[in-house]
Amino acid sequence: QVQENIERFFTRFVEEGKATVRLREPPVDVCLSKANASNLKNFLSAVRLAHQGTDIGALPLSALVPAKTSEVEKPKTKMIITSRRDYPLTKSFPYSLEHLQASYCKLARIDTRVLCLKKLRKLDLSHNHIKQLPATIGDLICLQELNLHNNHLESFSVALCNSTLQKSLQFLDLSQNKIKALPIQFCQLRELVNLKLDDNELIRLPFKMGQLGHLRFLSAARNKLPFLPSDFRKLSLENLDLFGNPFEPSNPLVPSIQLKIPLTLLECAARATVNYRIPYGCHLLPSHLCEDLQVAKTCQCGSACLSSFIQITMTMNLHHVAHTVVLVDNMGGTEAPIICYFCSLDCYSQFLDRYLQSNG
Repeated sequence: QVQENIERFFTRFVEEGKATVRLREPPVDVCLSKANASNLKNFLSAVRLAHQGTDIGALPLSALVPAKTSEVEKPKTKMIITSRRDYPLTKSFPYSLEHLQASYCKLARIDTRVLCLKKLRKLDLSHNHIKQLPATIGDLICLQELNLHNNHLESFSVALCNSTLQKSLQFLDLSQNKIKALPIQFCQLRELVNLKLDDNELIRLPFKMGQLGHLRFLSAARNKLPFLPSDFRKLSLENLDLFGNPFEPSNPLVPSIQLKIPLTLLECAARATVNYRIPYGCHLLPSHLCEDLQVAKTCQCGSACLSSFIQITMTMNLHHVAHTVVLVDNMGGTEAPIICYFCSLDCYSQFLDRYLQSNG
């Protein structure tokens, strides 16, 4: 189908027997090369007339010799660029690309032409100077692997966490950047299998890490993590690397008490909403209350607590959540502190009794 289906003609090198016709549907580039310049011009004129709706009988077509199979190029699905001089500045990327690597190109931002490649499955932009990620990366509905190793990123946006990447992204490399924290919504990327966060400035891991049920490989070495989130214990990993973090010594006997007694009406209502799984949303509650409910803490007894709780750090052997554990430090340790919450003095007292008995 040609009529009204041509998006653009590329005829800069027509005298060399080369041209490209970009179709709208399907969104592909038809690349012509090694053609007779005169015949190619006639052909492009005919295609242009057909696009405009000219009757086929009036088109200036000559008898064409079918191209040999060896002369027909298959759609390009992979492109690897490893230097700035090879990066295309005027030439478009083939729409058929499924794997694109553009490393060591000194890119300061992600090219908008890349964001139009709807068939991309693998995108490698490592070793560049990218500071910010556009929300439109989330429009790459087939994207399974995203490599942003060694850039200048300082954040990972909520918009990307809420995008179609939730259903497609399996591999994410954010290592060697300048990220200090990841948003709560990051754990909505529930198809993640492999996550690399090494060599950043992370002071905490996402609060709801346990929601990443498909995660099997996690590395967050050489960050600034003082402890692990409570939800971390829900993970089931094959390989875990937390080497080189300044983990603080745990001390269950020195709690941080933030209990308000008696509980406020807001705390009681919030706990009941979470404990009884009462449906809520921004159409029923103010948005800030919805956000608070999303980060409700879970007591050792299984009940929820919001802003009234007792907090301690406990030592956890990382082999409880991972089959293979890279040593946490040079002393051969495989343990790290993890946060624990208690909804009441009673729950903390029961824990304390068990702890003192087992360590007595």
